[in-house]
Amino acid sequence: MSRSVKAAVIGAGVAGLCAARELRREGHRVVIFEKADRIGGMWIYDPRVESDPLGIDPNRETVHSSLYRSLRTNLPRQLMSFLDYPFAKRENGDQRAFPYHEEVLWFLNKFADDFGLVELVRFNSEVVRVERVEEKEDEWSVEWRTSGSDSVSQEVFEAVIVCTGHQSEPELTSVVGIEKWPGYQIHSHNYRVPEPFKDQTVVIIGYGPSGYEISRDIATEAKQVHIATKIPNVQVQRLESHNNIWLHMMIKHVCEDGKVVFQDGSFVYADTILYCTGYKYHCPFLETNGIVTVEENRVGPLFKHVFPPRLAPWLSFIGIPYQDTAFPVMDLQSKWVAQVLSGKVLLPSEEEMTVSTEELYRQMEEKGLRKRYTHAIYPNGIEYFNWILGQIGLPPEDWRGKLFLEIIENAIAMNYGYRDEWDEAYWESVIKESSQPLVNEDEAKAFVLN
Repeated sequence: MSRSVKAAVIGAGVAGLCAARELRREGHRVVIFEKADRIGGMWIYDPRVESDPLGIDPNRETVHSSLYRSLRTNLPRQLMSFLDYPFAKRENGDQRAFPYHEEVLWFLNKFADDFGLVELVRFNSEVVRVERVEEKEDEWSVEWRTSGSDSVSQEVFEAVIVCTGHQSEPELTSVVGIEKWPGYQIHSHNYRVPEPFKDQTVVIIGYGPSGYEISRDIATEAKQVHIATKIPNVQVQRLESHNNIWLHMMIKHVCEDGKVVFQDGSFVYADTILYCTGYKYHCPFLETNGIVTVEENRVGPLFKHVFPPRLAPWLSFIGIPYQDTAFPVMDLQSKWVAQVLSGKVLLPSEEEMTVSTEELYRQMEEKGLRKRYTHAIYPNGIEYFNWILGQIGLPPEDWRGKLFLEIIENAIAMNYGYRDEWDEAYWESVIKESSQPLVNEDEAKAFVLN
């Protein structure tokens, strides 16, 4: 018999919206808590920056979004669609396969409107504490504070789904001598526009997607941009397509006179160091008495990156994995969680989930992989995706994984111009031949519970 639970969803970004739709489809009673005054999470462009540009002061006024003004998606629309709800092109919008961030926010707002999700959201409500009620499995106390108020409200739910994302709490790398280095330091979380860096010499640490994109953006105003990268055996080189961007090995140390020395012995005198060094998982509101911890960026233990074995199914996480096709993965995780809570799908026993999770950790250790890479599911994304599909009774598919691998190959080759070279017609034909959507958009809307 199907079960209906009262569920709290924390966050109204992509993960929270996916979770809310699927929970509602399964007949659960849903409340979404959102700190901001609108939906969209990290896809809301906020020109404000934090009072601490490095994002390490615990007393700073935080800004959730890490979007910079010029950001454009690095995945095509097909990989930013939900399983049964395509990221379509709007008539007067950005028509490209890889659009600017404004288009993604439009897509999320349309999704929320079509499925009546906005009415579920308590806006301007920051969750400050989540914990079990007297150790009961299916009773969770959620405390939240409304913007502008010092008082805390509290309500009990049977299930809590954490959907707060993992691209808001900056992670820094250590730099020898940085305590006495006189220049300006900023994390990419607080980068918005290039104009403040006009005529500066800027050193960027990191050459992942953010480092690549921001280096090009900031070079439109900066005098020089020097990128410190972990790419093996890189030689000091000026990029062919940019006369003011150089690649270097990682930083060896910095000096009191402003000098930044790289591991190959080259150096520059810099005005700014910009850290494109990623983010930490951060759930300061969650109290589980040590059952779930965040250690070296491993949230765990989590069975399949979603359920803590000892607290399942009443506590779950959506959107923890990275290096994946984030939107459809979050959509699929949401379907799994919602159907587990309704009783349609059964989880393995606590012992079996624990053994499975410990086996993942053991394999990582044998391969010499650090804990921080626990939730990086590349190159096993297809396997992970198909495993969850199997749990909810759907057939496997592989076109999303193949499409994602093509993106990765371009990234490894540093061919970031692929977005404007993309053969959209070719991939549309591959997708059409490989599989069909689970449900078309009109049929999907019919699932909404009025």
